[in-house]
Amino acid sequence: MRDDAHGFTVRTRFGLTLIAGGAVANIYYNQPLLALLVGEFGDRAALVVPTASLVGYGLGILGLVPFGDALPRRSLIIGQLLGLAVALLVAASSPNLTVLGCASLAIGILASAAQQAVPFAAELAPDATRGRMVGQVMTGLFCGILLARTVSGFVGAHHGWRTVFFAAAVVAVAMAGIAAATLPTSATKRLRYRALMTSLLHILRSQPVLQNASLSQGLLFASFNAFWATLALLVEAPPFDLSPAGAGLFGVIGVAGAIVAPLSGRYSDRRGARPVVIAGSLCVLAAFAVLAAGGTWSLTAITIGVLLIDLGINAALIANQTRAYALVAGARGRINTVLFTSVFIGGAIGAFAGSRAFLMAGWPGVCLVGSAFALGALVVSWFGGRAKPA
Repeated sequence: MRDDAHGFTVRTRFGLTLIAGGAVANIYYNQPLLALLVGEFGDRAALVVPTASLVGYGLGILGLVPFGDALPRRSLIIGQLLGLAVALLVAASSPNLTVLGCASLAIGILASAAQQAVPFAAELAPDATRGRMVGQVMTGLFCGILLARTVSGFVGAHHGWRTVFFAAAVVAVAMAGIAAATLPTSATKRLRYRALMTSLLHILRSQPVLQNASLSQGLLFASFNAFWATLALLVEAPPFDLSPAGAGLFGVIGVAGAIVAPLSGRYSDRRGARPVVIAGSLCVLAAFAVLAAGGTWSLTAITIGVLLIDLGINAALIANQTRAYALVAGARGRINTVLFTSVFIGGAIGAFAGSRAFLMAGWPGVCLVGSAFALGALVVSWFGGRAKPA
């Protein structure tokens, strides 16, 4: 069955949605497990493991995703998922923090298969509904991010953190099978890797809209990860004393934010992306206001904060993707690389800054850092969002 003249079938869209969510989940499995990892490897594990996975994801987007404009994306996705399974097995067998840190870096790099799926959707979708189609695939990615924490927390609490990574390796192999069964073979251009990477700089320099989208979303993702990289450390300590499974349940709350993805894409298709990005930034700022006021004593305040952060991040991301993918036909993999390299550099900075703030100033420090990043995103989108594509 086909959805449109471009051949974006229901089966293909479903496959891309599952792959996006299943791949990206791997860089977030560690977050509800931080207390367990600290117990086995020491305090540095809380900083090294989440930061390495996010840095690796950024490196994968920078180094691997551009190949999608020159090689068949279907083959790239299958290869990355199989490599991911190997990296997960290494993580599950890690005898020390050094091996686990290196495995986490490799997991991040190969989990960028999720970012092969997103431009694939943009390439297959018709222009008039690109935002909505990308939003639907991104709903899978968002659910993968959020449900990863819930599943990981539950499995880790009952069976240990190593079981989480062993199970994830099995899932990665299953995702490779889904890719082989559902994805079409895409047309490719014969471009050398050096030419691909050189063109990234040209695209970035010549597209002010892409510059604005990348910076604003990078700042928002820094805010997002400052929160999520430290939430388990907050709620597993007094007065909450939650288990890793309890900490992971906050991911279920965040899934409600994923429903905004297709709505954001539809609105951006019709009315433009800038108002959505501004609204998303304000939503994240409001979340940190709630978290600062009641996050140290109220699970209700934390729940509201989780929902607001995920609503804001998801809405802004789909809007920024919609306007970025419309800029240069045939270069969506490279546009995705520019956008998401910025996003996950921001994420790694946010995870690091949030962890340091928590160690130095506790939860108020995390809220201050998260608010500062969100305010920066608001300023960028408000004053720079009127730029036009070259």
